[in-house]
Amino acid sequence: MINTKDIQSLQQGHRARLRKKFLDGQLADYEILELLLTYAIPRRDVRMLSRQLYKKYGSIHQLLSAPMEKLVENEGVKENTAVFFKLIHRITEMKYKYELDATPIFHSYEKLENYCKILLQGKTVEEFHVFYLDSAYRLIKDELHSSGTIDWAAVYVREIVKKALDLNAGSIVLLHNHPSGVSSFSSQDLLITQELKNTLEKLGIKLYDHLLVSGNVFYSARNLHLLK
Repeated sequence: MINTKDIQSLQQGHRARLRKKFLDGQLADYEILELLLTYAIPRRDVRMLSRQLYKKYGSIHQLLSAPMEKLVENEGVKENTAVFFKLIHRITEMKYKYELDATPIFHSYEKLENYCKILLQGKTVEEFHVFYLDSAYRLIKDELHSSGTIDWAAVYVREIVKKALDLNAGSIVLLHNHPSGVSSFSSQDLLITQELKNTLEKLGIKLYDHLLVSGNVFYSARNLHLLK
């Protein structure tokens, strides 16, 4: 009969092999998730839990992007584990934000896309963000302007203009998500974009782009030639 000490020894050996495979660059994605879980849940066999979570979310990124309240609904995922996941997600978000702080946003739309996806993927309600940029198109501030419902978030033109003037911004970028799964920009999205663009131009401030995250897809109104 295998006793408790034998089980613990087997688990320790398995986890040591996981760490070795990771250092050798040989872990599959679901095994990376398992290795993460060993640090969040150190005294349990997490192999089955890691496979269940990977199957449900489809990728580690989708898992980390899930809201805290949804993570703890999974059997075997307690608050401590959910916080661990969200901490990793937050560190990744900080990395991309730092890159936007350091260089003009148009130098790499890939970095901008990564940051936007990290910021908004997995959100269950629509959020409207405003990126305030300096004269060299570097990020001054990313502000959550409003948070609404699954298919709507308020946009207050006056508040955006006031904040742009307060920050001495040279240009701004708008960003929102479509958690409902509706792809591309709606007619209402384009109307508010044009209204803001016209208002800002009178004050010498440029609306550089309006970005959208819908599922795993990233849209740029500028690249789609939707900014008149």
